[in-house]
Parts: sequence; C-alpha cells; structure tokens
Amino acid sequence: MLAIIGAMDEEVSKIKECMTDTVIERKAGMDFYCGKLAGKDAVVVRCGIGKVNAGICAQILADCYHADRMINTGIAGSLQNQIDIGDIVLSSDTLQHDMDATGFGYAPGVIPRMETSVFKADEKLIRVAEAACRKVNPEIGVHVGRVVSGDQFISDKNKKKWLIENFNGFCCEMEGAAIAQAAYLNEIPFLIVRAISDKADDSASVDYPEFEAKAIIHSVNLILEMAQQL
Repeated sequence: MLAIIGAMDEEVSKIKECMTDTVIERKAGMDFYCGKLAGKDAVVVRCGIGKVNAGICAQILADCYHADRMINTGIAGSLQNQIDIGDIVLSSDTLQHDMDATGFGYAPGVIPRMETSVFKADEKLIRVAEAACRKVNPEIGVHVGRVVSGDQFISDKNKKKWLIENFNGFCCEMEGAAIAQAAYLNEIPFLIVRAISDKADDSASVDYPEFEAKAIIHSVNLILEMAQQL
C-alpha cells in the first residue's frame, strides 16, 4: 500500500481526484482516502500542519493501512541559493531543527537516547522521484538534499543562516522529519518531496502566498508520475 501524506488540502486534493474505487475512513480527525491510484493500492491523507499531526498520521498509516511506502508531499522554504522558488527538493535525509536538548550536552537537532536523529530516505524512491520530476516538470530544477523540519514558519534571515550553518539543510518545513521518524521506527521506506514556495528569509511572508499554488502543481505532477512508475 502506497501512502501519500500532505499537510494541507491544497497539497492532496488533486491527487484524490485521480483516485478510483475510493473509500473514505476517518481516524484521529483525518480523512483517509483509500483506493486505486494509477491502478495500484493507495491511501491519500491530509495530516494537518505541524510535526505532531504528521507523526500521528504516519503511525496510523503503519498500524491501520500497513503502508509499505510513505511519500510526504508539500511545500517548503529554500535554504540554498541554487534552489529557486518552484524547484523540487527530494530528501536525502531529514532531521528536526527545533529538537533542543543542548542543556544536557547534546548538539542541536539530536534526539536524546535514540540511536539516530537523522533519518535517511529510501534510495529507490529518490531515484524514481528524480526521474519522474525531470519528465513531468522539465522547466524546473530537482535537488536531492537534507530537509529540516520544525514547528516554525521560517521567515527570518538570521534563523535561515543558523539552519544552514548547523544542519546544511536544503529546505525547511514543518512535517517531514516527524513522518520520517515514524517511518524509520516502523521500518517503512519513505521520501519527503518539497516544492519551494519561498526563500525562508525576510521575503518569505510575501513570496509564499504568490508562489504556493505554483509550487503545489509541481509536486502533484511529480507524485502522480511516481505512482505510475512504482
């Protein structure tokens, strides 16, 4: 079962429209659309914004739907100059930038008493997504790199600088690392797909509303093509 998770309705509504034989089940305040996507068993869900919503959603997908692959689609702010608004970032790995146990001697982003705090995406899903993106979104760039997550909308150049210096992230958003951690703990291959809507700096509040819809189109095109290829 392929599981596709988006934080907002705008990120999954187009994918739901492409499903057939759909049955809707409601769990933890979330609507899980179960059916066929490109002829394959799939479940599509809007998890809501933030890491807690995302983590709960991913665990339900593991427990109730026995997902064997998880793809999280959405939008993010760029942390690298070469990554433009509209481009796609595919996660090489993810971490939580707002995990802070530095008072106990841990480095920023480290989850105490876990064997890892950096969760690696599935290599096959990365390859399939990269090829799919170049096919359906030839006009944009596709980048593979670290996705950093936190319960914050980053719109400050100093915070952006801190994220780059501490984590070398490619983009920042609010759900991916929680889904990645749940997938890791349940031994489920995953990929975080992010279309860039802003530059995560002082211009972010202006850029985000203008470019959100365009960014979502790119990520939806990619997800639908991936479903065909998987």
